[in-house]
Amino acid sequence: MKKRKKRIRAQNVLAGAVALLAAAGVILCIARAVAAGRTPAQACLLLALCCAGLALAAALQIALHEVGHLVFGLLSGYRFSSLRIGSLMLVREEDGLRLRRLSVAGTGGQCLMTPPALRDGRMPVALFNLGGALMNLLTAAAFLALSFAAQGLARALLRLPAVLGAAFALLNGVPMRTDALSNDGENARALRGDREAMRAFWVQLMVSERMARGERLRDMPQDWFAVPDAAGMQSGMTAALGVFACNRLMDLHDFEEADELMARLLRTKSGIAGLHRMMLLCDRLYVALITPGREDGARTLCTQGLEAFMVSMKDFPSVLRTQYARALLMQRDAQEAARLRAQFERCARRYPYAGDIASERELMAIADRCAQPSTP
Repeated sequence: MKKRKKRIRAQNVLAGAVALLAAAGVILCIARAVAAGRTPAQACLLLALCCAGLALAAALQIALHEVGHLVFGLLSGYRFSSLRIGSLMLVREEDGLRLRRLSVAGTGGQCLMTPPALRDGRMPVALFNLGGALMNLLTAAAFLALSFAAQGLARALLRLPAVLGAAFALLNGVPMRTDALSNDGENARALRGDREAMRAFWVQLMVSERMARGERLRDMPQDWFAVPDAAGMQSGMTAALGVFACNRLMDLHDFEEADELMARLLRTKSGIAGLHRMMLLCDRLYVALITPGREDGARTLCTQGLEAFMVSMKDFPSVLRTQYARALLMQRDAQEAARLRAQFERCARRYPYAGDIASERELMAIADRCAQPSTP
């Protein structure tokens, strides 16, 4: 565990260094463009144009990164499932393609695809996982080449996506694991030659594809949700199956077993991503809220860290469900509960996974019943 923490710290330092170099490159490009202004007014105008160009370059490289996953996934035999850029998500549902909205803290986008069948426990994974970084690198080189044919402001504006593309390629392609998530390079490294991790990756993609079709976790094959052993839980790729098992138990309303499993996973040293850990804590808080006699346990779970996480995920259905239950059962604030219910319904209209919304509505209905005064 100490070695893993040291590795994560080293990777954070590397990520910080890459970010600083990218920032220096951006500042240099902008400074050269602004210096061309002959008057203060011209300099201010050039600065504004460069700032707008920087924002556009960042959005462009994020989009190209996800398109890279899509292109190289298709070349590897995967089929399209969903593509998210920012909070805008194009998803394949039963009746065709639909635009939905989904925000996940700490991510700029995501490409999910239906994987090919496993053959002898294997499937192509390298190009799909590294496709985003490859696209960033290729387009960075293209923008840099174009910049040499331009002059002045145009050269600076073309070099912005070149600098950001190179930075994105490094930050996503070089294996790194932060406190929240693993990057694409780390995922590709974890999958290399590991059949258990490869199966876990296949299951995760299949679950996402079924969810996009409106299916609930409780209705999916049970063997997909087997909790890995202690050794398997050390890998971030396979540890995700333990998280999925908890989510499925919540969907089955088996709250006691779900809470026991979540508590065990959270107190055990494992490869569970930080984002998933916070989601498990959020679910544990909900279970404590609806369980008689666990008021103190619910208050203990309401840490500053969890509060900050719920603020960052304020439009996520399961987070809103937990906040709704807390408003009803701990805070006794009907007005706040009504506000959260309305926010949940607004989120539900654009959320990509109908099965999740049905599950969360059931959990909110359980909170409603718990809030009703008991009859003698």
